[in-house]
Amino acid sequence: MEKSLQLVFKNAAGSTKLITISNPKDDLTKAQTDEAMQKIIAANVFKTVGGDLTQAVEARVVNRNVQVLE
Repeated sequence: MEKSLQLVFKNAAGSTKLITISNPKDDLTKAQTDEAMQKIIAANVFKTVGGDLTQAVEARVVNRNVQVLE
């Protein structure tokens, strides 16, 4: 099963932007992801068509089961 962490942000235009991280730690907490998202916003390292990231919306862990058909 594939596991990823999705960090959801809003940019200056109000659009939703997603940063996906593969294979996150199993024991992540909301406090840890909130802190990381605030650091990402403060560092201002991501530019989007709608402007800078301005708001942390949510963090979510996604589990995906992929089956290759043969």
